[in-house]
Amino acid sequence: MDVQPTTFYEIMSPRCTALISTRDKNGVPDAAPYSFITPVSANPPMVLISSAPTRRTLANIRETGEFVINMVPESMLDKMMACAKPCPKDKNKIAAVGLTEKKSNQVKAPSIQECVAWIECRLEFEKEAGDHILVVARVLNAACKAEIIKGDQFEPACAKPVMHIRGKRFAVAERVVVSKD
Repeated sequence: MDVQPTTFYEIMSPRCTALISTRDKNGVPDAAPYSFITPVSANPPMVLISSAPTRRTLANIRETGEFVINMVPESMLDKMMACAKPCPKDKNKIAAVGLTEKKSNQVKAPSIQECVAWIECRLEFEKEAGDHILVVARVLNAACKAEIIKGDQFEPACAKPVMHIRGKRFAVAERVVVSKD
């Protein structure tokens, strides 16, 4: 069965979904859901997000050079989607949807308390790619809630991370399989 080239990413699903939190140059916090996210380097630690050029998140990253990737558990799905809706530029969207700001360790952009993990980032560079802008950032700090780690490994069944398929369709990662090789 052929798939429309413009929706190819659906068959690459599910994808990690996060709230990207930022502050603008006046200090007003914002958050928006993103699922075009991927690590690009372990040493130095770097991550890539792909953003539509008109998003406020991208404008804030350009103004301040920093952001936080907040990993969203299933219990936050509706509030995460509320962050996709427009909000006046001078209004704190995080508070407006009923989420709680948490002070980040290395950046001024806030973390979101209700999330299960936080990755603090500083902009390295951006590059235009089709109808999106690729934002590559250095990871300055990463932290998570203790209950999502078993021994020394991430445990999806405890985190229940939201994984985007397309539109309003999501999966929840809850099971780990180990290859025999």
